[in-house]
Amino acid sequence: MEITQNDLKDFSRKVYDIKNEISKAIIGQDDIINQVLTAILCEGNVLLEGVPGLGKTQLVKTIGEVLNLEFSRIQFTPDLMPADVVGTNIISQDENRNSRFVFQKGPVFSNIVLADEINRATPKTQSAMLEAMQEKTVTVGSQTYKLNNPFFVLATQNPIEMEGTYPLPEAQMDRFLFKLDVKFPKLEELTEIVNITTIKETNKLNKISDGEEIIKLSNTVKAVPIAKPVMEYAMRLILATHPQDTQSPEITKKYVKFGSSPRGAQGIIKGARVKALMEGRYNVSFDDINYIAYPVLRHRILLNFEGISENISSDDIIEELIKLIS
Repeated sequence: MEITQNDLKDFSRKVYDIKNEISKAIIGQDDIINQVLTAILCEGNVLLEGVPGLGKTQLVKTIGEVLNLEFSRIQFTPDLMPADVVGTNIISQDENRNSRFVFQKGPVFSNIVLADEINRATPKTQSAMLEAMQEKTVTVGSQTYKLNNPFFVLATQNPIEMEGTYPLPEAQMDRFLFKLDVKFPKLEELTEIVNITTIKETNKLNKISDGEEIIKLSNTVKAVPIAKPVMEYAMRLILATHPQDTQSPEITKKYVKFGSSPRGAQGIIKGARVKALMEGRYNVSFDDINYIAYPVLRHRILLNFEGISENISSDDIIEELIKLIS
């Protein structure tokens, strides 16, 4: 599949219309909106982290409404069980009063699943999400069920240092394409938020897209070419996050315990392709790789004791690696 000029214009116009509609309900957070849409067009999951009250849940609900996708919300709590997420077999009687087991689907059977405060559930419940987030299937007993297409998990998380939270398993964190840090709004944005929520009537949102069109746009992304030097640069960046690699920089060997998985490499390439299309370009640039590296790698770089004790962040490591490798 080759991308034509019309494909490029249609992609840019559609993404612009979607972002413009979302901005009616979400004030500020332009970069977060941009990156969530990038992940959706990459068919990936997103983890939004920030303190309560920043509009993370509202953002996900708004995206579901604007994209006209089936939406479900799961409130993660310490007493939530796996069956509450994926569903369970129940006994049902047919017209002849014969009993049989029938699978009752859980809320994970949707297009967009809002996993609200996902780090408040126990590891047992988190395990129910692993298969759904990667294979897009659910297995109950001996039966495997396919999830809807498209399917995305958009999860919110409060910082780990807040009470009543559980750190997500590394295997689950790796299934999130992006981890986004939601910042507190600026003065002008905060004023507008208060005006909208306490004075003005809520804007009615239009449905800009649908599942079939999202799949079509995602297929367009896969056709974006990447020059060999750009691809090699992205792979060197991934390898530089591994302290065991003999050629990794000193900052990695000093502060990093574990580096990115191959999913990180896939995520950088996918995200960079979307960014290029959003900006009306046919091919991926080095700047696209650098921009996408932060949301893709910040949760895949695990710091060692020295890094944590010196208050080094994953973003600090990524910034330094980009300077050294560019």
